[in-house]
Amino acid sequence: MTLHRTLQDSLADGGIVSTYMRAPAQVYSAAAVGAARFTSSMAEQGATPADLLDTFNRWTRSAFERKPPTWSTAHNIVRVWPIARLRDFSINPRSRGVPVLVLPPQAGHDSCIVDFADGQSQIQTVQSAGIGRVASLDWIGATHGTRNTAVEDYLAVISEAIDQLGGRVNLVGDCQGGWLGTIFAAMHPKKVHTLAVAGAPIDTKRGKPQLQQWLALSSLNFDIPAHRMMVAVNGGIWPGRYQLAGFKSMEPAGQFERLAQLLGNAPREDELARYAKFADWFEHTQDISGAFYLWIVKHLFVRNELAGGTLRVAGERVDLGRIRCPIYLIAGDRDHITPAEQVWALEKHVSTDPHDVTRRLASAGHLGLFMGRHALDEHWAAVFADIARRS
Repeated sequence: MTLHRTLQDSLADGGIVSTYMRAPAQVYSAAAVGAARFTSSMAEQGATPADLLDTFNRWTRSAFERKPPTWSTAHNIVRVWPIARLRDFSINPRSRGVPVLVLPPQAGHDSCIVDFADGQSQIQTVQSAGIGRVASLDWIGATHGTRNTAVEDYLAVISEAIDQLGGRVNLVGDCQGGWLGTIFAAMHPKKVHTLAVAGAPIDTKRGKPQLQQWLALSSLNFDIPAHRMMVAVNGGIWPGRYQLAGFKSMEPAGQFERLAQLLGNAPREDELARYAKFADWFEHTQDISGAFYLWIVKHLFVRNELAGGTLRVAGERVDLGRIRCPIYLIAGDRDHITPAEQVWALEKHVSTDPHDVTRRLASAGHLGLFMGRHALDEHWAAVFADIARRS
């Protein structure tokens, strides 16, 4: 299936084009509901004009005043590369169990989504499972000096991080970290004890992801140098703000709907704080190596080489059949970035015993898979408990 065909499907089946057609009505409805809830709530409280102004000002700060996102759990930075940091969250550094290494998403946002908030953290969920040693890579945004970073460079960082943790790990990859971890496991199977993949596009031709439709709309054929031109004009870097704009474009009414809902909840301090915490992460972007970005689009999304068995990295064919370790596949039933079928596809290509393959479908969207309470409590906790048992 070509990107041109993906565009045709979007038009015929009511995909992203239909989403844009519904947006004006969604915006109007959200504004009406938000304003009505705000007015009703303030009236019930007997609010004075001064109270109204104060609440509205607090809503404005929560909605529009941003600060850099932060990690939530105590840890040490034990190694730094030009493109990543290794953050060690180990409760028991001397534990003889196999450590967990988390590979966060790398899609123009900060890696701290895997440690989003106290009580809402993948890292803390690992710790609660009784795994004494846990670490996470923290991807550093691209600079002029790292604009040519290639996939081989990221795989080398993972290898060195694993060596520092003892030479073998339970590898956990979210989204981009999922396919990156899968490639690593296929190339270095002895270093991976178990592999957990969440929301990762292993087979990008399965399902009907809006990400594919967006790529189709922005460049009908990769040979049309839309992506290359945007990287070139930015000095070899794919700006994180472009990635954020792309995500927002897939949900054109979403931002306004969230702000309208927040207005309705403005009298509640906890709701304002919760929104600000998420917006601090979501609106804070970091740049991506242009070489790496173009490689992803060409080899994974256009040519689908990982699932097709033709992907070559450092001159070596990436053979998913070399993966024999237990695998855990986690997908979201509302994930419009990576449909579940793209994640489940990994099972077809590995040599893992079917009894050692675990599928879990969370009631979550894409980001909810990594930091949502339901996904963490109902799915990740069980996965990490099983990993602890095996380790």
